[in-house]
Amino acid sequence: MDVHLIDGTYELFRHFFAVPSSKDEAGSEIGAMRGVIGSVIGMIENGTTHLGVATDHVIESFRNDLYAGYKTGEGIEPDLRSQFVPLEEALRALGVVVWPMVEQEADDALAAAARKAAADKRVNRVLICTPDKDLGQCVVGDRVLQLDRRKNQIRNADGVREKFGVAPESIPDYLALVGDSADGFPGLRGWGAKSTAIVLGLYPHLEDIPKDPDAWLVSVRGATSLSSTLVEQWELALLFRDLATLRTDALVFDSVDQLRWDGPLPHFEQISDRMKARFLWERALAANAANSQG
Repeated sequence: MDVHLIDGTYELFRHFFAVPSSKDEAGSEIGAMRGVIGSVIGMIENGTTHLGVATDHVIESFRNDLYAGYKTGEGIEPDLRSQFVPLEEALRALGVVVWPMVEQEADDALAAAARKAAADKRVNRVLICTPDKDLGQCVVGDRVLQLDRRKNQIRNADGVREKFGVAPESIPDYLALVGDSADGFPGLRGWGAKSTAIVLGLYPHLEDIPKDPDAWLVSVRGATSLSSTLVEQWELALLFRDLATLRTDALVFDSVDQLRWDGPLPHFEQISDRMKARFLWERALAANAANSQG
């Protein structure tokens, strides 16, 4: 079996800015939520059997306590924020396992689920459905992969190296040096993507990088300045790496069997009607019937 792990927060943002606005009977915005639900049903129609969705129930997490500049929910449009909880409820009604994160983030839940699913010998592949570069650290060979559903691209360990110039296990170190604007930390002065990839390509982790640039076994422009910055901002680099390191201890599932989709729950019909999308209920029923026959 293949296990699909979906970044529900990313999907909600993506659909919010890609689909037209739509209101339910109460006047609440439901366009993005409806788009995500339709997309998940589409995956099931195309053969997905085991799946789980991680969401940021709230944007803030323990990382905000570690670094004041870390991303917050400030600036999120109200019509988008208002769909967070209803999306979780609709996914559960569809019969999909949902992990709504509060102390940790959706990315942590995906990392935890990927690790656990990959440990099951019955699983052929684990596909983490998000283009988020943070999740590159979870990729393992051809077994744990990233799937960018929008571009229909799959990235294995070699693909991570091709894109970033470093191995998956070096992604937190890479982000510590270059920064991650999406998460709100800037990286270290002077460390760009190219120089970071060259150095980490030989020295996979921050601790492996010689403090004396004359000892570097690679040629990097401005090596003396880069080394000086790393030494001066060592504690900051370690903090940024900690922010970029995904936790894998989230409580997700006991067995991959719990991720098997067995059809929608009865009240998904009412939710579909409330979204003015009865066709979603009909599609879910048809997909379940097809699975039963298969």
